[in-house]
Amino acid sequence: MTVANSSAGSVKGGNEKQRLGLPLPPLSTILYHFGTSGISVATATTITHPLDVLKVRLQMQFIGQRGPLTGMGHIFTQILKREGLSGLYLGLTPALTRSVLYGGLRLGLYEPSKYVCEMAFGSTNILLKIVAGGLAGSVATALTNPTEVLKVRLQMNSGTNRGAIRQMRRIASEEGITALWKGVGPAMARAASLTASQLATYDESKRALTRCTSLKEGFSLHLMSSTIAGVTSTLVTAPMDMIKTRLMLQRGSSGRNYKNGFHCAYQVIRTEGPLALYKGGFTIFARLGPQTTITFVLCEKLRELSGLRSI
Repeated sequence: MTVANSSAGSVKGGNEKQRLGLPLPPLSTILYHFGTSGISVATATTITHPLDVLKVRLQMQFIGQRGPLTGMGHIFTQILKREGLSGLYLGLTPALTRSVLYGGLRLGLYEPSKYVCEMAFGSTNILLKIVAGGLAGSVATALTNPTEVLKVRLQMNSGTNRGAIRQMRRIASEEGITALWKGVGPAMARAASLTASQLATYDESKRALTRCTSLKEGFSLHLMSSTIAGVTSTLVTAPMDMIKTRLMLQRGSSGRNYKNGFHCAYQVIRTEGPLALYKGGFTIFARLGPQTTITFVLCEKLRELSGLRSI
């Protein structure tokens, strides 16, 4: 009886310490957090990658001029005719590498960031969730930007020089190693906005739906919350996504059209019109909507199977 009480007291004390944030979580818990997030994002990326290729091609239309934009269907047909089915999967290797690393970091860092905010400010309101999401997204992007540059370059390259390693060596030799961090500013701004809008909206949508409807923790709740998050994040991040793509595709100083993200936005608005910031916007939504839904629904299921609590 004494042993049982002592054991119970020890468990209770351990839980109390964990609640206060004194010890670090077990390594297995950290791996589960990053693993479930990375697998979820990589799966969603594989399914929606052709739409990402279409988005990049649409965003690179009529640089520096106004003109009637080619639709997503026409671009899709052109790629199939000229490059074959494999053209829709250009840049998939760096995209998957980025998904595992970036996805694992972006979603994996959200809860620790939210927990730090809760410890510091004593609450986790919507503003603190936005801050936590922004921090997680910007850090993840700063670390994984080279894989995004490689992915975008390969998606615009319909020739034979398609290998990710070969492309990376070429960029480093011709433009310098720092070229792998081209567009990192807009990329961090986009990732911060994406993660903040996506995760904070998903988090708050779950709370609102469970409070105002009969939905409980499960597939239906995750599906509806992730759909709301996908729409919100698309509207917020589409302009930054377009600017990031333009900057990443600049090659060397000779063909340099934009000095930085702000200059790129100004030039696009001045020469192509304000709506040009939403070039490929429908494709972004067509990709980001399903990607958000697949990511969250799968991540929640993997977290359940791993013994982690829901997001």
